[in-house]
Amino acid sequence: MAAVDLRQAARDHLWLHFTRMGGGEPPIIVRGDGCYLEDIEGNRYLDALAGLFAVQVGYSYGEEMGQAALAQMRELPFYTNWSYAHPRAIELAHEVAQLAPGDLNRVFFVSGGSEAVESAWKLARQYHLARGERRWKAVSRRLAYHGTTMGALSINGIAALRAPFEPLVPDVIHVRNTNRYHRPREESEGQFTAFLLDDLEQAILQEGPETVAMVIMEPVQNAGGSFTPPARYWRGVREICDRYGILLCADEVITGFGRLGAWFGSELYDIRPDLITSAKGLSSAYASIGAVIAADDVVEPFLSETSMYAHGITFGGHPVQCAIALKNIEIMKRERVVENVRDNGDAFRATLAQLLDLPIVGDLRGTGFFYALELVKDKETRESFADDECETLLRGFLSPRLFEKGLICRADDRGDPVVQISPPLIATQREFDQITSILGEVLSEAWQRVR
Repeated sequence: MAAVDLRQAARDHLWLHFTRMGGGEPPIIVRGDGCYLEDIEGNRYLDALAGLFAVQVGYSYGEEMGQAALAQMRELPFYTNWSYAHPRAIELAHEVAQLAPGDLNRVFFVSGGSEAVESAWKLARQYHLARGERRWKAVSRRLAYHGTTMGALSINGIAALRAPFEPLVPDVIHVRNTNRYHRPREESEGQFTAFLLDDLEQAILQEGPETVAMVIMEPVQNAGGSFTPPARYWRGVREICDRYGILLCADEVITGFGRLGAWFGSELYDIRPDLITSAKGLSSAYASIGAVIAADDVVEPFLSETSMYAHGITFGGHPVQCAIALKNIEIMKRERVVENVRDNGDAFRATLAQLLDLPIVGDLRGTGFFYALELVKDKETRESFADDECETLLRGFLSPRLFEKGLICRADDRGDPVVQISPPLIATQREFDQITSILGEVLSEAWQRVR
């Protein structure tokens, strides 16, 4: 289809996700290589968002992934995991279990991140029921994003996303997240940890611990801008869950498969979860696949002859998706992709830290290849921008200007205004420098506009 016809067809028929459809024509991306994308006009962009935190190996492995898919298509194009198994699902489950920390050894495949979160909550509810308890509530953090299906949306801590679809699935308790930037300056890290853990425990006690099925949190929270945990935070969360018999789920849809410099963020922070939700990096987004990874003791109630987990997804464990995910893990190991993040994470942070010299940049936070810059009106007082200012600054100027300069990242104001930066895990100093240079130029322009 010619370019003019593609644009017309997009206007007439394509409904974009999370997009203001009256905001002009979308860019049409036609090819990719390495960390870079190209649009229909021939313009080239550095993808500093890894296609929504997902394309771990970059865009150059289509041939190899395609051959894996073709071989599987020829052998077995589809069969279900409902009462049946096939080799690729078995092999991928084995591979994921080897990579997952601790005793997380059983893998339930789904089609993406929202389905993984949905499945984890249902699993937690049925797990407790199988053990003679009726627990149904979930605990998540304020401002955290966990997906868009009705259960996952209910777990979301972003009020603006939940509001259009209320009433939602009962009952979810939202507790404080680990954003330290706007806390009192004199507060120590230990005091902050104690404050957060007390907030979590008091929320559970208020609801009734015997009603709470699951606590679900990201190792590093994405929404709001890469909130890392303070020291001993995860140890405390684990202890609280153990005290009250609550399952702990680490939502690793973003952080899993190398983004933080380890195969799983749960390993990096010694979280020891009962469940892990994953998607995105499992296939580097070359296929639509996700998984819930469960610890041995969570699986145990479902292993008797007459019991089952009463849930399923038609395409969960699809053989072609599994073949692509297996190839992705093979490539990540062969090319030492996780090691690249581990070895270059400090250099990436140091390069981005140059942007802290700009008057509009208040904070840099994150780890691995997963960062955010918080934008402020006043660095001394840490005053943020008002909603109408964010509309003008982020959507009216920053996003289009960065794209015009050849950089894809994310200007977001679901909490305080941030720019999210998370390139493919193959990025090197060349990309770090390019990201920082373009951001520096555009953020300097932004400051001149808002002064």
